[in-house]
Amino acid sequence: MPAPQPSQPMQPSQPSQPPQPSHANQAAPTSVLSPVVPPVLAEVVRSGFVEGRHRGSLVVLGTDGAVELALGEVTAPVFPRSSNKPMQAAGVLRAGLDLAGERLALAAASHSGEPFHRDLVRKMLDEYGLDPALLQCPPDLPLDAEERETYLASGAEPDRVTMNCSGKHTAMLAVCAQQGWPLETYLDPEHPLQRVIHRVVEDAAGEPVAAVGTDGCGAPLMAISLVGLARAFRSFVAAEPGSAERRVADAMRAHPEYVAGSRRADTWLMREVPGSLSKMGAEAVQAVALPDGRALAFKIEDGATRALGPVLSRALNLLGVDAPVVERIGRAPLLGGGREVGEIRASF
Repeated sequence: MPAPQPSQPMQPSQPSQPPQPSHANQAAPTSVLSPVVPPVLAEVVRSGFVEGRHRGSLVVLGTDGAVELALGEVTAPVFPRSSNKPMQAAGVLRAGLDLAGERLALAAASHSGEPFHRDLVRKMLDEYGLDPALLQCPPDLPLDAEERETYLASGAEPDRVTMNCSGKHTAMLAVCAQQGWPLETYLDPEHPLQRVIHRVVEDAAGEPVAAVGTDGCGAPLMAISLVGLARAFRSFVAAEPGSAERRVADAMRAHPEYVAGSRRADTWLMREVPGSLSKMGAEAVQAVALPDGRALAFKIEDGATRALGPVLSRALNLLGVDAPVVERIGRAPLLGGGREVGEIRASF
């Protein structure tokens, strides 16, 4: 019998009209899931056989900010999850907190829970006279698998400081303490800080927030479209020097290991492609902006993070990014009997 053939790449589709804003508690909730089946962005290939597929939506913006490629539904709202963190960090700056360098990068981080991450969170808490018990992110283990093993082997237990969003929560508490805002309710969507962040998200995305939910760390989560997410990252890279947005972008790019960790794709990309801004989010969301104004954002529909690398690598190829790190990010081998027998690969 002939060997099974991989499925054909999907053709780019045109973006539809943006939806009207809605709220998360309405009877018919806003959803990224469209009645139209989204295209396949990645295939799971084992021993030459396509055993699975990951569908999703992806948008690429050109240097002028116009949509150059749209796969799937890119104007419907999604929860960007931690890809919203640069905007949340800019909101903290706009609210009055003066952060820079590693501290500002950590405020925009989904850190790996490595010792240098945990040490800086504790140092920031001390600097602002904050008790770690004030953090309302849940206790957790390190996000990085290798660090998690080391952490558990040491006898350590889940901790709020170790949770990957602890830098963001520390920065939020710090500005609230500085401004005399309530600390107990800093995660309430109607809190003064969260209202500032809401405006920052809308300004950066160039569209209204479509829904407000609760992120895994407990913070308010603003829904925008993939076009809006790519537009937001582009706006941070293109922002005026000294602005809150540019300060966040510059800190993230100068200290990417504090944004992610030693073994993470966001770190590799920002280290090895000068001027790039990159941030992943849970449920397989990714956004990247390049210094010339091009940007991309995508979401894997089933939330499979194993597809992130191959899809990101292919999207960067389409943007003409020529660097060894792109191939490194895209490698997602499948093992059988302890040896490589296949891969997860992009299919567009």
